[in-house]
Amino acid sequence: MTIKDLEEFGADVQEGLARCLNKEDFYIKMVNIWRADKKVENLGPLLQSKNYDEAFEIVHALKGTLGNLALTPILDPILKMTELLRSKTDTDYTDLYNEIMAQREKLLAL
Repeated sequence: MTIKDLEEFGADVQEGLARCLNKEDFYIKMVNIWRADKKVENLGPLLQSKNYDEAFEIVHALKGTLGNLALTPILDPILKMTELLRSKTDTDYTDLYNEIMAQREKLLAL
């Protein structure tokens, strides 16, 4: 995975790099650490069981990490889900979850 790959993915690489002291190797390392994180996979079952408090904890943590890395294609649906879960909205989260997972798969394929 390269900076160019992340740009093509849709990440705001300049913002992510700025948060990583403009060190490309450090930025890529942080993205790779997130790619290996399985937290997002725990989200689906929590949403299915309507365990919105625990789901909120996960998406809130993801929001911080993804925001710092400026991984916009995944961050955007996470932001929407975070606000819905913050207000304990009882809704069908399937489309947002599927979008998050689809974008995660694109990132993993880089």
